[in-house]
Amino acid sequence: MRRRVLSVAATTALLTLVWAGPAWAQEVTAESVQATLDNIWIVTAAVLVILMQAGFALVEAGLTRAKNVANIMMKNLMDFSAGVLAFGAIGFAIAFGAGNAFFGTNGWFLDPGHFTEGTFGTLSLATFFLFQVAFAATAATIVSGAMAERTKFKSYFVYSFVITAIIYPVVVHWLWGGGWLAQLSTPMIDFAGSTIVHGVGGWAALMGALVLGPRIGKYDADGKPRAIPGHSIPFAIVGVFILFIGWFGFNPGSQLAADAAVPRIAVTTLIAGAAGGVLATITIWLKTGVPDVAMAGNGVLGGLVGITAGTANVSNWGAVVIGALAGIIVVYSVIFFDRRGIDDPVGAISVHGVCGAFGTLMVGLLATDTGLFYGGGWAQLGSQIIGVVAVFVFVTVTSGALFYAIKATIGLRVPPEEEIEGLDVAEHGSPGYGPDVSALSAG
Repeated sequence: MRRRVLSVAATTALLTLVWAGPAWAQEVTAESVQATLDNIWIVTAAVLVILMQAGFALVEAGLTRAKNVANIMMKNLMDFSAGVLAFGAIGFAIAFGAGNAFFGTNGWFLDPGHFTEGTFGTLSLATFFLFQVAFAATAATIVSGAMAERTKFKSYFVYSFVITAIIYPVVVHWLWGGGWLAQLSTPMIDFAGSTIVHGVGGWAALMGALVLGPRIGKYDADGKPRAIPGHSIPFAIVGVFILFIGWFGFNPGSQLAADAAVPRIAVTTLIAGAAGGVLATITIWLKTGVPDVAMAGNGVLGGLVGITAGTANVSNWGAVVIGALAGIIVVYSVIFFDRRGIDDPVGAISVHGVCGAFGTLMVGLLATDTGLFYGGGWAQLGSQIIGVVAVFVFVTVTSGALFYAIKATIGLRVPPEEEIEGLDVAEHGSPGYGPDVSALSAG
C-alpha cells in the first residue's frame, strides 16, 4: 500500500514538472501539484464535452430520415469547427474579457493581456479556453436538430458562426463573466448552464423552427401533426449514452478544479438523468399505451439539462425531484409544440429550452443554502426568474433577427424538390448511405 502511495506521489511530481515545461528547477509545492491536477482534470472534462458533439450528431441522425444523414453529420461537424474559430477570435473576449456588465470589449484572438488576473483561478488561459469553447459549440449544435431536414447548409454555417461569436458569449458574460446577473444582490445560480448554455440553444432552436416552418408532410390539411419516424433508433439511443457520458465532463468539469466536490456533482448528474429517463418512460406509456424509446431518451436528456443549473447546489433528493419532473415535462412539452405547428424533429426546444428554464428555476426552491424550501427566502428564486426571462428575451430577439436576415438574403430553406429528395445529394453531392440501404431514403 505504501509503495502505491509513493508511486502516485512520484507520478504527480513528474506531471508537475512536465506541465511546467523547461522550468525543471522550480520548487514542487502542494499548490503547484494542485494547479497541475486542476488543469489536467479540466482538459479531460473539456474532451468529454467535445465528445458530446458525437452524441448530438447521432441523436439527430437517428431521429430523422436516412436521406438527410450526411447533411446532419456535416452540420454537426461544421458548427463545432466554425464555433471554435468564432469563439476563439471574438466570442471568448465578449464572454470573459474586460468590459462592462453586459459584454467584454477586450481580449480578441485570446490576447492574454485583457483578461482580469485571477479570472481563471488555477487554470491556464489555454485550459480555460478549451473548456469554454466546448460549451460554446454545445450551445450552437442544439439548434441543428430543430432545423433538421429543410435548412440550407450555407445558412446554417452562417448561423453557427454568429451564435458562437456574439449571441452565446453575451449571455455568458452576464453571469460567468462577472456581468449584471452575477452582480444582483442575490446572484443568479446556473452552475453549468441549464440556461446559459442549454437555454440559449433551446430558444434559438425555437426561433429557427418558427422562421423555417414545418417539414413537407408534417401536418395534414386540417393542421393535425403526422409522425415522421426517424430511420435509426439505435443511433439515437447510442447518442443519448454518449451525451450522458459527456455530461460527466460538462457538470463536474464546471467546478473548474479537481477537488472533493467533483464526485458529488457527478452523483447528482447521474441520478437526475436516470430519474428523467424513468419518468418520461412512465409518462408516455400511460399517455399512449407504449413505452416510446425516443421519448425515453429525451427524458434522460431532459433530466440532465434540468440538473445542470443546480448540480452543485442541491441534495441528491433534490436531483431526483428535478430529474423526474423534467422527464415528465419533456413529454408534454414535445406534444405541446408539435400540436402548435412548431416542427422540432428531435425535441430540442423541449429538452434544452423548456427543461433548461425549469431546472434553473428549481434552484431557487431546492438550493440547500439559498433555496426557498430550505429557508432561504424568495431572493434566490427571484434572481433565477430574472435570469431565465432575460436570456429568453435576448436570445429569441437576436436569433430571430438573425434567422430572418439570413432568410431575406442568402435564404434559409432548401427548395421543396430538394427537401423531398433529401439534402444529402442536393447539398453535399452524394448520399449518406450506399445503395444497399437506399430504400430507407424513401419518403
